[in-house]
Amino acid sequence: MYLLDGHGAPVPFGAVGELYIGGAGVARGYLNRPELTAERFIASPFVDGDRLYRTGDLGRYLPDGNLEFLGRNDDQVKIRGFRIEPGEIAARLCEHAFVREAVVVAIQNRAGDKHLIAYVVGSDEAGSDQDDGGGLAGALRAHLSALLPDYMVPSAFVRLEVLPLTVNGKLDRKALPAPADDAYARAAYEAPQGAVETALARIWAELLRLERVGRNDHFFELGGHSLLVVQLLSRAVDLGLKFSAADLFQAPLLKEVASKVHLAPQPSCLRAICVRETGSRSPLFFVPTGLGDCSYVPSLAQEMDVDCPVYALPWPQFSAFQFPTVEKIASQLLLPIREIQPRGPYRLAGYSSGGFLAYAIAQQLLDHDAAVSFIGLIDVALSSHPSSVSPTQMIQEVLLESLELDDERFEILERFAGRSSISGLLEKAQKMGAITPDRDLRNDILTYERATQFQRALRLYQVPSLPVEIHQFYANQPLSGQTRSRRTSLGPEATSPLRGWDRILSAEAIHAVPIPGDHMTMMDVPENRKVLSRAISTALTGTPK
Repeated sequence: MYLLDGHGAPVPFGAVGELYIGGAGVARGYLNRPELTAERFIASPFVDGDRLYRTGDLGRYLPDGNLEFLGRNDDQVKIRGFRIEPGEIAARLCEHAFVREAVVVAIQNRAGDKHLIAYVVGSDEAGSDQDDGGGLAGALRAHLSALLPDYMVPSAFVRLEVLPLTVNGKLDRKALPAPADDAYARAAYEAPQGAVETALARIWAELLRLERVGRNDHFFELGGHSLLVVQLLSRAVDLGLKFSAADLFQAPLLKEVASKVHLAPQPSCLRAICVRETGSRSPLFFVPTGLGDCSYVPSLAQEMDVDCPVYALPWPQFSAFQFPTVEKIASQLLLPIREIQPRGPYRLAGYSSGGFLAYAIAQQLLDHDAAVSFIGLIDVALSSHPSSVSPTQMIQEVLLESLELDDERFEILERFAGRSSISGLLEKAQKMGAITPDRDLRNDILTYERATQFQRALRLYQVPSLPVEIHQFYANQPLSGQTRSRRTSLGPEATSPLRGWDRILSAEAIHAVPIPGDHMTMMDVPENRKVLSRAISTALTGTPK
């Protein structure tokens, strides 16, 4: 028996892996099922001539050497880009003295956001059901936070007398109740005080889908996360309330955040999102990814050890011009940059295909005789040949990978995508149950259509050779082949540390810095992101003030 990770390598002792079985007892395959045989039976990388059967069971080794079963990998859920094993979280919950049984499920709210909800059957040590539910939630949240990354900690903890079961003895998911307010780790309710606290409480309640939020409530313990931080900051700016992501991370109680708010005039134009407000050196401006997403910035900046403000730049409204070019998009972003920093030298950074926008902004600044002292590209490959996949197909593939779909529904939607628009594909996915029926698709359609426009603009962008140096923070592992969409073969620049930029810049002008992980996990996995944050910090300390 072998416990292997997604790359087929043995997992460390105590870590979760999928169980593979080898040896003389393994069959040769499934009768008349060649596709299933190819999926489940593989050549053993450990014993020549041996075959391994992929069970789909998840487990980990206990200290006594026994294997603990943690559920099925088809119970996996994807939340905010992370693949999560609910069984692992439930097993950790059962280690707490207050818990006898536990199950963890993912629930989608009306906005389409998925949240982990834990249902627990209390032990004798947990006390009676009359005890404060919020106190139990707080204790269990603290327990898991010490053992698991933040994205695996449930938003709510619901106490049950027994887990509901079907007549076949399986968990009856439909019978699990929706979490009440006391299922969240929250303090005793105290009404917000003053206009600022009231406005913030209203934003929190909308984002977190709660009936009410008190002044002693904790943003992250109520289910807040890095994706919502950017939305929170953006909505606050729209109301003339200015604070930074760092303020929220350092003082996440509502009343504490409110005490750090500065009243600012409501913006009449595009405005940068403040992630870190203080610092004696020139600010660092991050641009959004090719999907218009800058939610990666707060978590990255939290680990950075730099003496400078940090800002995230949102996309401008592409509809302002019919055929956007990268140069036009970049020029739209000069105003919010100069609103923060009137004069150079400027420092810019971008992740994935968004890195081209950072480079294009540098081009605009240089054309206006402004100095650019730092360009940080986070795994940005400059391809030597155009992709055979159209921008619409590319974004449709990204859309499909973001949905929770079994193989059959995935194949149906993939075939449908070939003759459909973005809006048509989203509507079809909703009809098939991949998106909740009460979700308003207008924002999703706008996001994906703008991403398609941006990819079209990238196809036409002739990347110039600029008199600059760049830092290329490249992933030192290839992107794992876990996606199901059709993909074109990657060119040699995808594996080169210089990522193809040596075609337009001298090798001496490119500072290549390896980061553990692949294109996704270098940012998603906290340990890898910490290495990336430190590497960016080190690079920034060597640039002029």
